[in-house]
Amino acid sequence: MTENGAAMSSVYETHLQSLPLLGRGKVRDIYAVDDTRLLIVTTDRLSAFDAVLPTPIPDKGKVLTALSNFWFARLKDIVPNHLTGIAPETMVRADERAQVEGRAIVVRRLKPLPIEAVVRGYLEGSGWKEYQASQSVCGIKLPPGLQRAAKLPEPIFTPATKAEQGAHDENISFERTAQMIGAELAAKVRDTAIALYTAAADYALTRGIIIADTKFEFGLDAQGKLYLIDEALTPDSSRFWPQASYRVGESPESFDKQFVRNWLESVRWNKQPPAPTLPTDVAEKTAEKYREALRRLAA
Repeated sequence: MTENGAAMSSVYETHLQSLPLLGRGKVRDIYAVDDTRLLIVTTDRLSAFDAVLPTPIPDKGKVLTALSNFWFARLKDIVPNHLTGIAPETMVRADERAQVEGRAIVVRRLKPLPIEAVVRGYLEGSGWKEYQASQSVCGIKLPPGLQRAAKLPEPIFTPATKAEQGAHDENISFERTAQMIGAELAAKVRDTAIALYTAAADYALTRGIIIADTKFEFGLDAQGKLYLIDEALTPDSSRFWPQASYRVGESPESFDKQFVRNWLESVRWNKQPPAPTLPTDVAEKTAEKYREALRRLAA
């Protein structure tokens, strides 16, 4: 499928007949394998400001899958993840393999927690806007006088609710998180998320990339054991900045979808669906930023 000249290899939406479709998220199509497993396909759809754009980003799904799998393997000693190790191509018909090749995973069925576990190491995005108004982020007081993109004294856990497609995620306090999922589990999610971020950010610096912030999703098995699910530390779920050009006080360059967000801001889109179609050059440049992040981090 093509949108506005995007590459023929782009997969905007999958249509597998081998397995029942359970649903389509902003980026992922989810199919049932059986009562204990799911097939998750990462498409080339891109969401920004909580809206799905009509233009696919070439190879995006493959980049996200490869990078998530890299991080799942690297961070598995901190928390187990939902991967089963089963090849997704074995779950579909031969004529459907092109839809899943390089962009799908077979995972355990788990109960997702109703929050996004956001960790911030730097002050940018909605956190920067909130800090300017209150010198705090999600109820966490921060030192006065911090500039845009400043490194925080230590990473902070700033959870958010999971919005339905087309709605906006909402930053919430740790206290609200504890009310939603219980104090003990909230503390475990917070500590696990910060440990994951810290390990990944330290590694990324050795590859010339600053991970400014990221979001994780977690799920529980029938025994209440915590697992990392969905994706991990991708340009969709994180802000990646090139260390070489980073300057405190400036909006940094990025290897993530901030480039698309900036374009959407420039055309004065009201951030309500439907989202505008991306020009070909914006889609292609975004694709290259995603590929560069993969090359730097996982090469």
